[in-house]
Amino acid sequence: MSRSIRVLAAAVGLALASGAALADPSQGPYGNADDRNGDVDFANVVHVEPLRRQVRVSEPVRECWQETVQPSEGPFSYNHIGGTLIGSALGIAAGNQIGHGRGKDAARIAGALIGGAIGHNVSVDRQRQLYGTQSRTVERCDVRYRDSYEERVDGYEVTYEYAGRQYVTRMPYDPGERLRVRVDVAPAEA
Repeated sequence: MSRSIRVLAAAVGLALASGAALADPSQGPYGNADDRNGDVDFANVVHVEPLRRQVRVSEPVRECWQETVQPSEGPFSYNHIGGTLIGSALGIAAGNQIGHGRGKDAARIAGALIGGAIGHNVSVDRQRQLYGTQSRTVERCDVRYRDSYEERVDGYEVTYEYAGRQYVTRMPYDPGERLRVRVDVAPAEA
């Protein structure tokens, strides 16, 4: 019997302790420890104004276009090197037949340059006769950035009324029709 009485006494003690914890006035009506320094009440929201700002957004955009390309006809094109070398060799041989001493060296150099230019031109003309210009269309692409501006809400300027007076605050969200406010009464110093 004494064991039953102990269990019953423990149960009653726990019930009383939990009831006292639930009735703790320092916790406020919402049980929030932050409300210990004053009471909490509700104020009517009079006006809410979103605080907006412009934000630049850069978006990568791939742009492609068609381009006509001609075959390379520059002086160092691989298609024309053979003609240029053969022309230079013939120019050196011809320059070797002209002049004496230093004049012979100058004639060889001039022959190499003139013969190379003639050989190159003959090679280009021959390729054009055989194959034509052979232009082709290729696709070229590039990534560019397109800027646009978006309007974003940075917060809300909230005007609310409590006890016949209006107050303004800034909040990160729209509170709706009512706003929870802390009410604190303190003695006024004279």
